[in-house]
Amino acid sequence: MPSVHRRRKEVLDRLSRIEGHVHGVRKMVEEERGCPDILLQIVAVRTALNKVGRIVLEDHVETCLASAVKQGKTERYVSDLTEALSKFL
Repeated sequence: MPSVHRRRKEVLDRLSRIEGHVHGVRKMVEEERGCPDILLQIVAVRTALNKVGRIVLEDHVETCLASAVKQGKTERYVSDLTEALSKFL
């Protein structure tokens, strides 16, 4: 049985805001705004995505990993998490 992610709505809300922000960056490029301004907005998007990643990671540890420990499947979940983290970082 899959774990229930407690922070799902928070992640979805943040991703919606990030989509809007990316759209804003695209509009800045279309309007030929200054490169420094565009780069600062890209940094803001990256920061927001990193925050979402941290929330997903925390939620994973609190739900999926905790469930795996209870089910005796810790090794598989730790392996999956390690692989995901290596790509995320």
